[in-house]
Amino acid sequence: MTVVAEEAPTHDCRVDFADELIALARADERIVAVCNDSVGSSNLVKFREEFPDRLINVGIAEQDLVGVAAGLANAGFIPFASAAAPFLTGRALEQIKADVAYTHRHVVLCGQSPGMAYGELGPTHHSIEDLSWMRAVPGLQIIVPADPVETRQAVRWAVESGEPTYLRIPRFKIPAVTPVGTSFEAGRATRLAEGTDVTVLAVGTMVSRAVEAARLLREDGVSARVLNMASVEPLDTGAVLAAARETGAIVTAEEGLLSGGLGAAVARVVAERHPVPLRMLGVPSFAPTGSTAFLLEHFGLTAQGVRTAARELLGQVR
Repeated sequence: MTVVAEEAPTHDCRVDFADELIALARADERIVAVCNDSVGSSNLVKFREEFPDRLINVGIAEQDLVGVAAGLANAGFIPFASAAAPFLTGRALEQIKADVAYTHRHVVLCGQSPGMAYGELGPTHHSIEDLSWMRAVPGLQIIVPADPVETRQAVRWAVESGEPTYLRIPRFKIPAVTPVGTSFEAGRATRLAEGTDVTVLAVGTMVSRAVEAARLLREDGVSARVLNMASVEPLDTGAVLAAARETGAIVTAEEGLLSGGLGAAVARVVAERHPVPLRMLGVPSFAPTGSTAFLLEHFGLTAQGVRTAARELLGQVR
């Protein structure tokens, strides 16, 4: 008799983002939300109902969105500027650079539905460049939660940190992976699986797939360590170097461009301080139009894709 494993329940992190923001806003009157005609897609309907005078809708004007948020921060508020990631980061990059990062304003930039979550809407709506663009802006913290628990923790951290922050919130549902008792800390990776042959460093939606890939690799006789790199900036260089020294091979996995994202950040650390064989999984160029599931499969951004990449990398090493 064949036993089929029951799939883990999945969660919409936008719900946890909004619920945590409301809970924090009840306790702190400085917290406000700013959006670009995206109350529904940012899941801010309940926030608007409870705090109608603390949600500012600037309309489809992302540059104004960031500028208004920076002004509110300058006046002592803690603004959460929420919009679809491709438009928040693409249309308002100058304002993010000059109004938020350069002036070091405590603005939380919330990129909703990043990666290829918009699927069939195509490259104009895919947000695969955002990590590369945001990493190029000095002084900006970049946080990519992997599940609902970490999303809530990251929202709380963003309020307390006092730092300009880009928070990447996934659109489609993902399983929980954060171990009980784990707390989020900027600049610290979370180890989700032990391993000695190869390390998979994953971010966001790819973390749960990396955990599943490690399970599949164990069936192949491969011991894979998995690190959740939710803090892309600052990066946990200690964890990266430990992975390089102790496992001797690294695979990075992200739902974003290969140029400038997590893989590029890891590659720099490894190349400069402890060179080891490295394979970067991500999106090499503009993605075609298709469903999110099709696109992830197309670029090997699945558990099986991570498994294959790790096996190929180890084959080259051996």
